Amino acid sequence: MRWAPTSRSSFFHGLELDPAVNNLSLSKSLYDRANAFRPQLRFCLRATVSALIALAISRNLNFPLHGLWMVLTAVVVSQVSVGASVRATIDYLVGTLAGAVYAAAVGVVVPHASALGQAIALTFAVAPLAFAAALRPNFRVAPFSAVLVLLIGGVLGESPIMSAAVRVLEVALGGVVAAAVSILVFPERAHRLGQEAGSRILREMADLLPALLAGFTRSVDLADVRRRQQDLGKAMTAFQALADEARRELMVSFTRDPDPAPLSRTLLRLRHDLVIFGRADVAPLPVGISERLEPRLMHFGRDGSDFLLGCGRALEHRGAAPPLEPLQAALEACDAEIAALRAEGLTRPLTTAEVERLFALGFGLDQFLQNAGDLARRVAEYSARQPS
Repeated sequence: MRWAPTSRSSFFHGLELDPAVNNLSLSKSLYDRANAFRPQLRFCLRATVSALIALAISRNLNFPLHGLWMVLTAVVVSQVSVGASVRATIDYLVGTLAGAVYAAAVGVVVPHASALGQAIALTFAVAPLAFAAALRPNFRVAPFSAVLVLLIGGVLGESPIMSAAVRVLEVALGGVVAAAVSILVFPERAHRLGQEAGSRILREMADLLPALLAGFTRSVDLADVRRRQQDLGKAMTAFQALADEARRELMVSFTRDPDPAPLSRTLLRLRHDLVIFGRADVAPLPVGISERLEPRLMHFGRDGSDFLLGCGRALEHRGAAPPLEPLQAALEACDAEIAALRAEGLTRPLTTAEVERLFALGFGLDQFLQNAGDLARRVAEYSARQPS
């Protein structure tokens, strides 16, 4: 450090950091940036390793075209998470097997030495497989495999049956390579990605809940609320995809994580609770009622937000869920105030639409507490079972 001999008022202006401190700060900044893209960087490494290993194996086994199909398979089925790689490998192998076997049968039955014969054979091979692919997504690669069996096999001088056998063998080996690399080389598991995504969703919910409840008592930016609701819906869709991948990881013997399906259902129900609030708070309730409800709803929104944030932290770090009692007390206060409004006859002048919105508010609060309790149980499941 070098201190400038200036007055006390310019103390911090005269302070200069030495190069070591600057380098440390730069290193931390670079690390934070790289850590933000950790899953993507690991995927790049695994895809590259898969391609190189597949190429080495194909060269040793003398596959035609330098093992093109094996290397392509190893790269194509490599995914960000282990679960996604397992799913892609199974789908790719099923589609290739179906397309290759069917194309081999067509190639045996339909002569295709001439250009016209190739056109006829391709028609009989591709059309049914394309229809099957439209019905079942895991058959999407089948038409492509049929084309390779019929055309590439002829170029290499292979019979349709030999061409189909080689293509299936290459795909099987490429898929095994990709799956093994996904498990052994910096594995990025969908369970952990799902926990991080679930934590982000809970943070979004925690930020959105007070804004939705505020709409019952004062004017809010409805366009902004709807946008945030849509963003939350997209996040839920992405989380459900990760949950599907995580369930496939249960096929791998080393994983002992809980089934992510219950957590996915709980988050979806909480999302529906927020949708109920969003549909009901299109305009503030009448002044006499909104003034009475506002402090109660603010209290519930604050406690609900704190609970969701606490569950998000607990889910990501496998800790304990926060206590539910503050949220329970806040709900009882809201229910008591609504009951008092009815007892005092303040709800009688309300229109049918306003009564429906008040009913939706009470129903949504009750459902939110119930689902919050379910969320605490789901968090406890993740806390009780440590990753292997």
